[in-house]
Amino acid sequence: MNNFATITIWGLRILAAVILLQTLFFKFTAAPESVYIFSRLGLEPWGRIGTGILELVAAVLLLIPATTAFGALLSVSLMAGAIFFHLTKLGISVLDDGGQLFIYALVVLVSSTALVVIYRNDILKILKLRL
Repeated sequence: MNNFATITIWGLRILAAVILLQTLFFKFTAAPESVYIFSRLGLEPWGRIGTGILELVAAVLLLIPATTAFGALLSVSLMAGAIFFHLTKLGISVLDDGGQLFIYALVVLVSSTALVVIYRNDILKILKLRL
């Protein structure tokens, strides 16, 4: 792998992980925005805490080279859910945030999807071993 590819992959991993880790503070401290979101979804407090734990796991997996593919798959799943709820129950802008949380979810989804594509052969190998 050349230097450009290595830098790009690390950039995608760090970008997604930093966003996931940054939002944990709000979930784990029961910030009003997080409580509002998960209350609207009927998932407060366990959905907020559970999602926070899964996002922490995804961020850690993204940053470990041997587990990046798993972190990317988990991140794609989590962000697909976040985007779904933004589009169906929450709206793009939540509590007048200008769509910031929605944009973060899109950035993590795109970054993680790119990593899934990059690591697709590794994922397929593991799936074949399990089947």
